[in-house]
Amino acid sequence: MYSYEDRVRAVQLYIKLGKRPGATIRQLGYPTKNSLKNWHEEYERSHDLSRGYVRSKPKYSHAQKERAVEHYLEHGRCIAFTIKAMGYPGRDSLRTWIRESRPELHARAVNRSAGSARPPALKKAAVIALCMRQDSAQAVAQELGVCRPTLYHWKNQLLGSEKPSSMKRRHKPPTSPEREELERQLESLRRDVHRLQLEHDLLKKANELIKKDTGIDRQVLSNREKTMLVDALRQQYPLPELLVALDLARSSYFYQRAQLQGAEKYVKVRHAMAEIFECNHGCYGYRRMRAALSRQCLRLSEKVVRRLMKQEGLVVAKPKRRRYGSYLGEISPAPENLLERDFTAAAPNEKWLTDISEFQIAAGKVYLSPMIDCFDGQVVSWSIGTRPDAELVNTMLDAAIESIPDNTQRPVVHSDRGAHYRWPGWLSRIADAKLIRSMSRKGCSPDNAACEGFFGRLKTEMFYPRDWKAVSIEQFTQSLDAYIRWYNEKRIKISLGALSPVEYRKSLGLMA
Repeated sequence: MYSYEDRVRAVQLYIKLGKRPGATIRQLGYPTKNSLKNWHEEYERSHDLSRGYVRSKPKYSHAQKERAVEHYLEHGRCIAFTIKAMGYPGRDSLRTWIRESRPELHARAVNRSAGSARPPALKKAAVIALCMRQDSAQAVAQELGVCRPTLYHWKNQLLGSEKPSSMKRRHKPPTSPEREELERQLESLRRDVHRLQLEHDLLKKANELIKKDTGIDRQVLSNREKTMLVDALRQQYPLPELLVALDLARSSYFYQRAQLQGAEKYVKVRHAMAEIFECNHGCYGYRRMRAALSRQCLRLSEKVVRRLMKQEGLVVAKPKRRRYGSYLGEISPAPENLLERDFTAAAPNEKWLTDISEFQIAAGKVYLSPMIDCFDGQVVSWSIGTRPDAELVNTMLDAAIESIPDNTQRPVVHSDRGAHYRWPGWLSRIADAKLIRSMSRKGCSPDNAACEGFFGRLKTEMFYPRDWKAVSIEQFTQSLDAYIRWYNEKRIKISLGALSPVEYRKSLGLMA
């Protein structure tokens, strides 16, 4: 019951707060929402509230009550049948009407049998059976022939209402402070489990999506990688929680997400780069890759080419460090070093370089003897064999001499001080072709650096990256010969204006 002043105060505050029942109830601590709305409706109608509550209209009239009682008396005094036939009221209401209208029938109306009171011994035995029971109280009541409420009434008379009605062991419910502490601990454990599960899912997704190790620190990930993780786990965790766990700003997330969802700008370039890299023995760095793309009208900056090659995993093999080899001795007089490490030439067939390189595979050893023109680095002639003998170098020299046009200046042939270039067959061929000999100093490989550089490029681009275990000598010889032809005809050299040696000579009109 609320006083007139309490109800007026509630209605006025309700109007002041913009008719918000929740705010009004939180501030006053009363009443319910429905009561507050009813008071406001009454206040709106009469601009005031009633001083007292108006008693509500009774649900059933006096005539309905009399009709129900008469039906009860005329039809065997059955409460259930009367309620079913009349459609009203409830059992308790009908018993009350009967008690008020026919007080002399009170004992029979409540189905209480007339007779003597139960003996105290029976009550005591019933209470003992109730307290020591193993089954339900209803089963004990049926066994004793009494109703279940009567059984509990006897227990309250003999033992008091505060005593338990069963001797079964019951767990002592925790007190309010203990319960609150347990709930706090439970909530803390739930948060810890949720946090650990989130960390596990982040590490697992990092390993699946961006191929990071499962022990990677999430803080070293880029914003793009973090955005990929957030998108992968947004169905399981809320976005704010993922952003906090990855230390990613909300604006950065949406920026990176837009970048990822946008159309890929370099799809065509990536395919072209992969094809160029594959077709050129995987030896093109970013400079030659950029030049090859320019041929296809795909003009990009060096930074973009380097970034795309890194993303696509187009990594050029690095040269291996070779051991130092010293010269073993002189077998005949050696000519002077005419080049003095000047490997530039103004025209073809001015300066030639030669040497022998060894390739060791599972099937055996293979040797290459090339003749290189200092003008553009073209391999003028070459021979491939399984023994580093005179036939290997002499065959190569014969092919090189045949490539010299008539009525042209004879080139200088520079080599190291190996025995191959001091044998009579080599010397006679040099003399017959009127070539000029030149040799490096003893044990000084930089004096023939241009030829050594060719061997280094060949092995880095063609020999080291591949596995030659199941390759025969014939197959390796074919691969080596194909590489040299590709080197002359297609391999881009930045120093030649992004042209191959053959293309460079054609551009100058030196070849048809």
